[in-house]
Amino acid sequence: SIIAIQLVSRARQSGLVITPRDVFQHQTVEELAATAQPVGEGQEIEAEAPGAGVGPVPVTPIVAWLRDRVAGDTALIRGFHQSTLLRTPPDLGIERLTAAFQTLLDHHDVLRLRLDGWQPVVRPPGTCDAAGLVTRMDVAGLDADKLQSVITEQAGAARERLDPSAGTMAQLVWFDAGREQGRLLVVLHHLVVDGVTWRILLPDLVTAWAGGALDPVPTSFRRWAQKLTTAERDEDELEDWLDIVDGPPQNLAKRPLDPRVDVAARARSVTLNLPADVTGPLLTDVPAAFHGRVNDVLLTGLALAVAQWRRHRGGRGTGVLIDLEGHGREDVVPGADVSRTAGWFTSIHPVRLDAGNATGGAALKTVKEQLRAVPDGGIGYGLLRYGDGEAAEELAAVPRAQIAFNYLGRVAGGDEDADWTLASEELPAGEDPAMPMAHVLEINAVTRDLPGGPVLSATWTWPGGLLESADVRELAQGWFTALRGLAADAAAGDAAGFTPSDLLVDLDQSEIDKLQTAWRQKS
Repeated sequence: SIIAIQLVSRARQSGLVITPRDVFQHQTVEELAATAQPVGEGQEIEAEAPGAGVGPVPVTPIVAWLRDRVAGDTALIRGFHQSTLLRTPPDLGIERLTAAFQTLLDHHDVLRLRLDGWQPVVRPPGTCDAAGLVTRMDVAGLDADKLQSVITEQAGAARERLDPSAGTMAQLVWFDAGREQGRLLVVLHHLVVDGVTWRILLPDLVTAWAGGALDPVPTSFRRWAQKLTTAERDEDELEDWLDIVDGPPQNLAKRPLDPRVDVAARARSVTLNLPADVTGPLLTDVPAAFHGRVNDVLLTGLALAVAQWRRHRGGRGTGVLIDLEGHGREDVVPGADVSRTAGWFTSIHPVRLDAGNATGGAALKTVKEQLRAVPDGGIGYGLLRYGDGEAAEELAAVPRAQIAFNYLGRVAGGDEDADWTLASEELPAGEDPAMPMAHVLEINAVTRDLPGGPVLSATWTWPGGLLESADVRELAQGWFTALRGLAADAAAGDAAGFTPSDLLVDLDQSEIDKLQTAWRQKS
């Protein structure tokens, strides 16, 4: 979906209109070309006035979600961040790095964000001094263990230096290894970054360091937030969301989350990797066979695994309520192009997945349709949940999902000898240690494109004392087992085909399956 956003933006810049849905449904250049239409009246990207990205920013649904999570205590989010570690050329240079980061600060408005209470405010260009945000550490001659120790220590120190109230949203630490390849730690407060933003800022940092010019940002984060939060809300969606969350309780642990006890400092995690020979077809062949997306496959496997895991522990029912994280850049804000916009766009919405007694391909079709029934990709949930009026009150009163799932897409693992690729050293978790955890279980998955092929890596995180490590590992392994089964079904051709949302005619799944079976037998 991230690639789809970029493709849609490039097409519009060239005068053609396609939608992310078109990209998924028409997966060749020829089919997309037949679908594309010239940009018409009212479809142009809004030309922003100079300075439109500077000033107070409306509180978006994801910021309101964060405010609720910490009960309005801004002290608990001071260190809430995301970070990444890059391999760097030996001649990176502190002056050159600082100048490049200054270019980023002046180019991307959101990096100059400051939190006034819970009111985000973007300051004008030139008000943030990169020199105070960049640190150099001499690590020449250190062995791998010592380097890891220094990186861990400095990552914690960088987190401590973040201060949203003072507008300190970033820290860069260059680990200078002399004539050897070094490391660059980039720490950004979560209020200004998400998964897509990294794909914007890191290439821009390299471009600025190399002396190149940065591409313009068509729509500022502030303007997007203004248009999003003032858009007319579809109150009819409320019934859809109430139907989605309605269902029996699904307790994963013996007690509910306690914000006083279940804090980030007590978090435990386990990471499992799915080999390339399974991940490759899982991300390509399986979605193609079912005319779906990667999330359809991953979430089907998760729904099957959770249902089985709960059955083994005396749980009833086959459904699971999940908080699904998305990139939040759905095409719902007219005149906006955020393909080059940095910021925290993430959306979170509940979805109930229930494959019933189905398995394999039949389960995937069921879950796929349940995901397609989510209105507008889920962006409207946050607007209703954190808006004004009765809808917010009703949604606040419903049971919350105990599981959260976020698939971050594919990232280049890179050659270990290449500059500006992701380094292998580990970084600490991104939450402030005092933050209450939002879910009993959180799953963050990413695919790394490695020399031997793509590898799906999933990190499962939970509050220590609420779940047992062995139980979480069993569930994680059950998910991979379910994914292997889906890949095997697709390879065998079992149950592959269309679902009702793929077609313009009104047919249910059984009718579609009968038609496809008849067609295969005829062939």
